Amino acid sequence: MRKKTVRETALDLLIKIEKKHAYSQLALNEALLNSDFSGRDKALVTQLVYGVLQRKLTLNYFLESFVPRKRKIDDWVRLLLLISIYQKVFLDRIPDHAIVNEAAKIAARRGHRGIVGFVNGVLRQFLRQGPPDLRAIGPEERRLSITYSHPEWLFDLWSKEFGEKTAVAICEANNRAPRVTVRANRLKTEPGLLAERLADEGIQAKPGVLSPDALVIAEGQAAGSACFQEGLLTIQDESSMLVAGAVSPKPGMTILDACAGPGGKTTHLAEKMNNEGAIFALDLHEHKTKLIDETARRMGAAVIHTRVLDARHAGDVFTKESFDRILIDAPCSGLGVIRRKPEIKWEKEKSGIAELAVIQHDILESCAPLLKRGGLLVYSTCTIGKMENERQLLRFADNHPEFSWDPAFFSRLPGPLQAAGNESKGSMIQIFPFQFGTDGFFIGCMKKRDD
Repeated sequence: MRKKTVRETALDLLIKIEKKHAYSQLALNEALLNSDFSGRDKALVTQLVYGVLQRKLTLNYFLESFVPRKRKIDDWVRLLLLISIYQKVFLDRIPDHAIVNEAAKIAARRGHRGIVGFVNGVLRQFLRQGPPDLRAIGPEERRLSITYSHPEWLFDLWSKEFGEKTAVAICEANNRAPRVTVRANRLKTEPGLLAERLADEGIQAKPGVLSPDALVIAEGQAAGSACFQEGLLTIQDESSMLVAGAVSPKPGMTILDACAGPGGKTTHLAEKMNNEGAIFALDLHEHKTKLIDETARRMGAAVIHTRVLDARHAGDVFTKESFDRILIDAPCSGLGVIRRKPEIKWEKEKSGIAELAVIQHDILESCAPLLKRGGLLVYSTCTIGKMENERQLLRFADNHPEFSWDPAFFSRLPGPLQAAGNESKGSMIQIFPFQFGTDGFFIGCMKKRDD
């Protein structure tokens, strides 16, 4: 059986992601795990898949300049051309003849002679003329959308809420490859010792930028390593690691993690509690509670109790004022993790944000009465946008006089974020992906009055 080439593998993955709505991360991991590609070839497959997904709007604009509007082309042919154009525009080590020849071979294996001629002709014309000038696009909103390859509605949303300069910076960061970070499991090790153990496995790691528990993987694969199997680490973005510190858990506490799957933050809470107390971890989906259980076993987190439950109905199950801390890592649009899941920006719609905001509000309303007096409620999301974040907590504060902003919130954040905080706007912070190379993330904290 003929072995698939790097570009064929990338093409199949893009078809799977675009047509069957597969998750890019999962599809890539599965394909590469079962392949015998070299490390270099695996890196190229990953770069081609993520690159085309990230730059799709720009690439489609380039392609349309060389294909007659009335010409209908199959999806696989279009994606093959996008892969080829991406290599020419955004990669600098692939010769022109290799780009054309590889595309022609794939076209010949999958289509008829006419398709081969079409692919050949489009690419040779593109290589002769080069990409059209993006500066000529009008109006300005469309130019920015195509240049930075984000839907116009999303770029417009960020521009209105944070300013055009910040919107551009977010989009530029989203089009860069994410780094892999791991969290040292302090129940079993500490970051310095973990870095040494990883080095023994040929994995190079350096300290993180924000979290004292973080290591950035500079070389090698942490997933599947012996350190991973032994529960010495879990893979988690640094911005996500900040949540457990914001919750400020203490040994012996009873904590509700209302939307806990797949369990990264849950196990971090258990570590900070030194495995003393109880964490009730809820998730709407049974397969996610099983993931939490698996992660807890691997990490040695013994105080986690999972339950399949919609957090909007938590008040029907738990008694009022029964938790010292409540974490609501709310279901959200995920617009802060576009670097890792670039298909998100093409699949999400503006109307979906409003629908999610209703669910977030309902979860807050259901869980708030369960907090003890003097307790902390932390609300977090992995998205960027005021409707799901800032406005959500401002409305909550207006409707709940028994809660106030936690004055100690910023002191629990790392130094760079303390400097970026603004207590006059409430105890909450929006992290952008261009600031520290982390995912985009939001964290806010309210304290229940004890008087």
